[in-house]
Amino acid sequence: MGLIFESFWRAVAYCVHPRVIVLSVLPLFLMVAFSFGLGYFFWEGAVATVTSWLDGFAWVQTFLGWLERVGMGPLQGIFAPLLVLILATPVVVLMSLLLVAMLMTPAMVELVAKRRFDRLERKHGGSLLVSVLWSLGSTLLAVVALILSMPLWLIPPLVLILPPLIWGWLTYRVFAFDALATHASREERKHILKEHRSTLFLMGVLTGYLGAAPSLLWASGAMFIAMAPLLVPMAIWIYTLVFAFASLWFAHYLLSVLERLRATPSVEVIDADPGYVPGGPAAPRKNAMAEPDSHALPPPGHQGHPS
Repeated sequence: MGLIFESFWRAVAYCVHPRVIVLSVLPLFLMVAFSFGLGYFFWEGAVATVTSWLDGFAWVQTFLGWLERVGMGPLQGIFAPLLVLILATPVVVLMSLLLVAMLMTPAMVELVAKRRFDRLERKHGGSLLVSVLWSLGSTLLAVVALILSMPLWLIPPLVLILPPLIWGWLTYRVFAFDALATHASREERKHILKEHRSTLFLMGVLTGYLGAAPSLLWASGAMFIAMAPLLVPMAIWIYTLVFAFASLWFAHYLLSVLERLRATPSVEVIDADPGYVPGGPAAPRKNAMAEPDSHALPPPGHQGHPS
Protein backbone atom coordinates (compact mmCIF):
# COMPACT_ATOMS: atom_id res chain seq x y z
CA MET A 1 0.00 0.00 0.00
CA GLY A 2 2.90 2.32 0.65
CA LEU A 3 4.00 2.09 -2.96
CA ILE A 4 0.44 2.84 -4.15
CA PHE A 5 0.26 6.06 -2.14
CA GLU A 6 3.79 7.09 -3.06
CA SER A 7 3.03 6.58 -6.76
CA PHE A 8 -0.28 8.41 -6.34
CA TRP A 9 1.26 11.59 -4.97
CA ARG A 10 4.09 11.48 -7.49
CA ALA A 11 1.52 11.26 -10.28
CA VAL A 12 -0.38 14.24 -8.83
CA ALA A 13 2.84 16.28 -8.78
CA TYR A 14 3.70 15.30 -12.35
CA CYS A 15 0.29 16.46 -13.59
CA VAL A 16 1.43 20.08 -13.22
CA HIS A 17 4.72 19.45 -15.03
CA PRO A 18 4.94 21.80 -18.05
CA ARG A 19 5.58 18.92 -20.44
CA VAL A 20 2.48 17.04 -19.26
CA ILE A 21 0.36 20.17 -19.64
CA VAL A 22 1.63 20.71 -23.18
CA LEU A 23 1.04 17.06 -24.06
CA SER A 24 -2.58 17.31 -22.88
CA VAL A 25 -3.38 20.07 -25.37
CA LEU A 26 -3.53 17.83 -28.45
CA PRO A 27 -5.94 15.18 -27.05
CA LEU A 28 -8.10 17.95 -25.59
CA PHE A 29 -8.22 19.83 -28.90
CA LEU A 30 -9.03 16.67 -30.88
CA MET A 31 -11.77 15.61 -28.46
CA VAL A 32 -13.40 19.05 -28.39
CA ALA A 33 -13.37 19.17 -32.20
CA PHE A 34 -14.74 15.62 -32.36
CA SER A 35 -17.53 16.36 -29.85
CA PHE A 36 -18.68 19.58 -31.50
CA GLY A 37 -18.50 17.88 -34.91
CA LEU A 38 -20.81 15.14 -33.66
CA GLY A 39 -23.13 17.76 -32.19
CA TYR A 40 -23.20 19.80 -35.39
CA PHE A 41 -24.07 16.90 -37.66
CA PHE A 42 -26.11 14.58 -35.40
CA TRP A 43 -27.51 16.52 -32.42
CA GLU A 44 -30.94 17.47 -33.79
CA GLY A 45 -31.53 14.09 -35.38
CA ALA A 46 -30.47 12.23 -32.22
CA VAL A 47 -32.72 14.36 -30.00
CA ALA A 48 -35.69 13.83 -32.37
CA THR A 49 -35.08 10.07 -32.42
CA VAL A 50 -34.86 9.82 -28.63
CA THR A 51 -37.97 11.99 -28.22
CA SER A 52 -40.03 9.72 -30.48
CA TRP A 53 -38.61 6.70 -28.66
CA LEU A 54 -39.64 8.10 -25.26
CA ASP A 55 -43.15 8.81 -26.57
CA GLY A 56 -43.66 5.07 -26.90
CA PHE A 57 -43.33 4.46 -23.16
CA ALA A 58 -46.50 5.03 -21.15
CA TRP A 59 -44.64 5.41 -17.82
CA VAL A 60 -42.51 8.20 -19.31
CA GLN A 61 -45.61 10.09 -20.40
CA THR A 62 -47.13 9.58 -16.95
CA PHE A 63 -44.03 11.00 -15.33
CA LEU A 64 -43.96 14.00 -17.67
CA GLY A 65 -47.63 14.65 -16.98
CA TRP A 66 -46.92 14.60 -13.24
CA LEU A 67 -44.15 17.17 -13.73
CA GLU A 68 -46.56 19.46 -15.56
CA ARG A 69 -49.17 19.16 -12.83
CA VAL A 70 -46.69 20.13 -10.11
CA GLY A 71 -45.53 23.16 -12.06
CA MET A 72 -42.32 21.69 -13.51
CA GLY A 73 -43.53 21.42 -17.10
CA PRO A 74 -40.52 23.22 -18.62
CA LEU A 75 -38.31 20.34 -17.46
CA GLN A 76 -40.01 18.06 -19.99
CA GLY A 77 -37.86 19.51 -22.75
CA ILE A 78 -34.55 18.48 -21.20
CA PHE A 79 -35.09 14.72 -20.91
CA ALA A 80 -34.34 13.85 -24.52
CA PRO A 81 -31.21 16.07 -24.75
CA LEU A 82 -29.92 14.76 -21.42
CA LEU A 83 -30.46 11.16 -22.52
CA VAL A 84 -28.54 11.84 -25.73
CA LEU A 85 -25.66 13.26 -23.67
CA ILE A 86 -25.70 10.28 -21.32
CA LEU A 87 -25.59 7.87 -24.26
CA ALA A 88 -22.77 9.86 -25.91
CA THR A 89 -20.69 10.02 -22.73
CA PRO A 90 -19.19 6.49 -23.03
CA VAL A 91 -18.04 7.32 -26.57
CA VAL A 92 -16.34 10.50 -25.35
CA VAL A 93 -14.71 8.65 -22.44
CA LEU A 94 -13.42 5.84 -24.67
CA MET A 95 -12.02 8.28 -27.21
CA SER A 96 -10.35 10.32 -24.46
CA LEU A 97 -8.76 7.23 -22.95
CA LEU A 98 -7.43 5.97 -26.29
CA LEU A 99 -6.09 9.38 -27.31
CA VAL A 100 -4.29 9.78 -23.98
CA ALA A 101 -2.87 6.25 -24.31
CA MET A 102 -1.60 6.87 -27.85
CA LEU A 103 -0.54 10.53 -27.71
CA MET A 104 0.51 11.07 -24.09
CA THR A 105 1.41 7.81 -22.35
CA PRO A 106 4.66 7.00 -24.23
CA ALA A 107 6.02 10.50 -23.58
CA MET A 108 4.95 10.48 -19.93
CA VAL A 109 6.47 7.05 -19.30
CA GLU A 110 9.67 8.37 -20.85
CA LEU A 111 9.50 11.41 -18.56
CA VAL A 112 9.08 9.25 -15.46
CA ALA A 113 11.85 6.90 -16.57
CA LYS A 114 14.38 9.67 -17.20
CA ARG A 115 13.68 11.41 -13.90
CA ARG A 116 13.50 8.33 -11.64
CA PHE A 117 14.59 5.17 -13.46
CA ASP A 118 17.33 6.29 -15.82
CA ARG A 119 19.41 3.15 -15.06
CA LEU A 120 16.54 0.72 -15.66
CA GLU A 121 17.36 -1.49 -18.65
CA ARG A 122 14.93 -1.30 -21.56
CA LYS A 123 14.03 -4.75 -22.84
CA HIS A 124 11.23 -3.63 -25.24
CA GLY A 125 8.83 -6.45 -24.49
CA GLY A 126 5.93 -4.76 -26.28
CA SER A 127 5.94 -3.07 -29.69
CA LEU A 128 3.70 -0.21 -30.82
CA LEU A 129 1.59 -2.58 -32.91
CA VAL A 130 1.07 -4.95 -30.00
CA SER A 131 0.17 -2.03 -27.74
CA VAL A 132 -2.43 -0.73 -30.21
CA LEU A 133 -3.96 -4.17 -30.69
CA TRP A 134 -4.03 -4.72 -26.92
CA SER A 135 -5.78 -1.37 -26.36
CA LEU A 136 -8.32 -1.93 -29.13
CA GLY A 137 -9.09 -5.47 -27.98
CA SER A 138 -9.56 -4.35 -24.38
CA THR A 139 -11.76 -1.46 -25.53
CA LEU A 140 -13.95 -3.81 -27.56
CA LEU A 141 -14.46 -6.05 -24.52
CA ALA A 142 -15.30 -3.00 -22.38
CA VAL A 143 -17.86 -1.79 -24.94
CA VAL A 144 -19.54 -5.20 -24.96
CA ALA A 145 -19.63 -5.19 -21.15
CA LEU A 146 -21.12 -1.68 -21.11
CA ILE A 147 -23.84 -2.59 -23.59
CA LEU A 148 -24.76 -5.81 -21.79
CA SER A 149 -24.84 -4.09 -18.39
CA MET A 150 -26.95 -1.07 -19.43
CA PRO A 151 -30.30 -2.64 -18.39
CA LEU A 152 -28.85 -3.09 -14.89
CA TRP A 153 -28.09 0.65 -14.69
CA LEU A 154 -31.80 1.21 -14.02
CA ILE A 155 -31.22 -0.31 -10.58
CA PRO A 156 -29.95 2.67 -8.51
CA PRO A 157 -27.08 0.98 -6.61
CA LEU A 158 -25.70 -0.77 -9.72
CA VAL A 159 -25.41 2.39 -11.79
CA LEU A 160 -22.85 3.58 -9.23
CA ILE A 161 -20.93 0.30 -9.32
CA LEU A 162 -20.94 -1.28 -12.78
CA PRO A 163 -19.68 1.59 -14.98
CA PRO A 164 -16.71 2.45 -12.70
CA LEU A 165 -15.80 -1.25 -12.55
CA ILE A 166 -15.80 -1.50 -16.34
CA TRP A 167 -13.85 1.76 -16.75
CA GLY A 168 -11.44 0.61 -14.05
CA TRP A 169 -10.80 -2.70 -15.77
CA LEU A 170 -10.20 -0.97 -19.11
CA THR A 171 -7.93 1.68 -17.56
CA TYR A 172 -5.80 -0.91 -15.81
CA ARG A 173 -5.50 -3.06 -18.94
CA VAL A 174 -4.46 -0.21 -21.23
CA PHE A 175 -2.17 1.85 -19.00
CA ALA A 176 -0.51 -1.08 -17.23
CA PHE A 177 0.53 -2.60 -20.55
CA ASP A 178 1.83 0.71 -21.92
CA ALA A 179 3.77 1.48 -18.73
CA LEU A 180 5.79 -1.74 -19.09
CA ALA A 181 5.98 -2.00 -22.87
CA THR A 182 9.39 -0.33 -23.23
CA HIS A 183 11.27 -1.38 -20.09
CA ALA A 184 9.99 -4.88 -19.27
CA SER A 185 10.49 -8.05 -21.24
CA ARG A 186 7.45 -10.07 -22.25
CA GLU A 187 8.04 -12.52 -19.40
CA GLU A 188 8.55 -9.75 -16.83
CA ARG A 189 5.38 -8.00 -17.96
CA LYS A 190 3.32 -11.18 -17.65
CA HIS A 191 4.80 -11.90 -14.22
CA ILE A 192 4.13 -8.39 -12.88
CA LEU A 193 0.60 -8.14 -14.28
CA LYS A 194 -0.25 -11.51 -12.76
CA GLU A 195 1.29 -10.86 -9.34
CA HIS A 196 -0.17 -7.33 -9.00
CA ARG A 197 -3.48 -7.86 -10.78
CA SER A 198 -5.70 -7.00 -7.80
CA THR A 199 -3.71 -3.87 -6.94
CA LEU A 200 -3.72 -2.64 -10.54
CA PHE A 201 -7.45 -3.30 -10.81
CA LEU A 202 -8.03 -1.29 -7.62
CA MET A 203 -6.04 1.59 -9.09
CA GLY A 204 -8.12 1.37 -12.24
CA VAL A 205 -11.42 1.40 -10.32
CA LEU A 206 -10.35 4.46 -8.33
CA THR A 207 -9.51 6.14 -11.61
CA GLY A 208 -12.92 5.09 -12.93
CA TYR A 209 -14.64 6.88 -10.07
CA LEU A 210 -12.51 9.96 -10.70
CA GLY A 211 -13.57 9.79 -14.34
CA ALA A 212 -17.21 9.82 -13.27
CA ALA A 213 -16.80 13.37 -11.93
CA PRO A 214 -17.81 15.09 -15.20
CA SER A 215 -21.13 13.23 -15.03
CA LEU A 216 -22.05 15.57 -12.18
CA LEU A 217 -22.32 18.30 -14.80
CA TRP A 218 -25.24 16.46 -16.40
CA ALA A 219 -27.12 16.82 -13.08
CA SER A 220 -27.39 20.57 -13.69
CA GLY A 221 -30.12 19.73 -16.21
CA ALA A 222 -31.41 22.73 -18.10
CA MET A 223 -28.42 24.83 -17.01
CA PHE A 224 -26.08 22.34 -18.68
CA ILE A 225 -28.05 22.44 -21.93
CA ALA A 226 -27.83 26.24 -21.95
CA MET A 227 -24.11 26.29 -21.10
CA ALA A 228 -23.10 23.26 -23.20
CA PRO A 229 -20.51 25.18 -25.30
CA LEU A 230 -18.60 25.91 -22.08
CA LEU A 231 -19.31 22.79 -20.01
CA VAL A 232 -18.61 20.19 -22.73
CA PRO A 233 -14.96 21.28 -23.18
CA MET A 234 -14.63 21.42 -19.37
CA ALA A 235 -15.91 17.85 -19.06
CA ILE A 236 -13.54 16.66 -21.80
CA TRP A 237 -10.64 18.44 -20.12
CA ILE A 238 -11.46 16.60 -16.86
CA TYR A 239 -11.55 13.27 -18.68
CA THR A 240 -8.18 14.01 -20.31
CA LEU A 241 -6.64 15.08 -17.00
CA VAL A 242 -7.95 12.00 -15.17
CA PHE A 243 -6.56 9.60 -17.76
CA ALA A 244 -3.24 11.48 -17.90
CA PHE A 245 -3.03 11.15 -14.12
CA ALA A 246 -3.87 7.43 -14.37
CA SER A 247 -1.12 6.93 -16.93
CA LEU A 248 1.42 8.62 -14.64
CA TRP A 249 0.17 6.65 -11.62
CA PHE A 250 0.60 3.32 -13.40
CA ALA A 251 4.00 4.36 -14.76
CA HIS A 252 5.37 5.30 -11.32
CA TYR A 253 3.97 2.17 -9.68
CA LEU A 254 4.93 -0.40 -12.32
CA LEU A 255 8.42 0.91 -13.02
CA SER A 256 9.08 0.81 -9.26
CA VAL A 257 7.82 -2.78 -9.16
CA LEU A 258 10.00 -3.70 -12.15
CA GLU A 259 13.07 -2.13 -10.53
CA ARG A 260 12.47 -4.03 -7.29
CA LEU A 261 11.89 -7.26 -9.20
CA ARG A 262 15.26 -7.03 -10.91
CA ALA A 263 16.99 -6.04 -7.68
CA THR A 264 15.72 -9.11 -5.83
CA PRO A 265 18.25 -11.97 -6.22
CA SER A 266 15.70 -14.66 -5.36
CA VAL A 267 13.34 -13.62 -8.18
CA GLU A 268 14.47 -14.12 -11.74
CA VAL A 269 12.17 -13.94 -14.75
CA ILE A 270 13.93 -15.33 -17.82
CA ASP A 271 13.10 -16.93 -21.11
CA ALA A 272 12.56 -20.66 -20.57
CA ASP A 273 14.91 -23.05 -22.33
CA PRO A 274 12.83 -25.12 -24.82
CA GLY A 275 14.66 -28.27 -23.71
CA TYR A 276 14.26 -27.61 -20.02
CA VAL A 277 12.11 -30.08 -18.07
CA PRO A 278 10.91 -28.96 -14.60
CA GLY A 279 12.52 -31.13 -11.97
CA GLY A 280 15.03 -32.55 -14.48
CA PRO A 281 18.80 -32.31 -14.35
CA ALA A 282 20.31 -28.87 -14.59
CA ALA A 283 22.28 -27.91 -17.68
CA PRO A 284 26.06 -28.23 -17.30
CA ARG A 285 27.92 -25.05 -16.51
CA LYS A 286 30.70 -23.78 -18.70
CA ASN A 287 33.60 -22.77 -16.48
CA ALA A 288 36.83 -21.21 -17.61
CA MET A 289 38.79 -23.71 -15.51
CA ALA A 290 37.09 -27.09 -15.61
CA GLU A 291 37.92 -29.82 -13.14
CA PRO A 292 40.02 -32.66 -14.65
CA ASP A 293 38.21 -35.80 -15.64
CA SER A 294 39.34 -38.70 -13.49
CA HIS A 295 38.69 -41.12 -16.37
CA ALA A 296 40.71 -39.25 -18.95
CA LEU A 297 43.69 -40.96 -20.58
CA PRO A 298 47.08 -40.05 -19.13
CA PRO A 299 49.09 -37.54 -21.09
CA PRO A 300 51.79 -38.86 -23.48
CA GLY A 301 55.03 -39.83 -21.76
CA HIS A 302 53.37 -40.56 -18.46
CA GLN A 303 54.65 -43.70 -16.82
CA GLY A 304 52.16 -45.43 -14.65
CA HIS A 305 53.23 -47.44 -11.60
CA PRO A 306 53.88 -51.12 -12.40
CA SER A 307 51.24 -53.39 -11.10
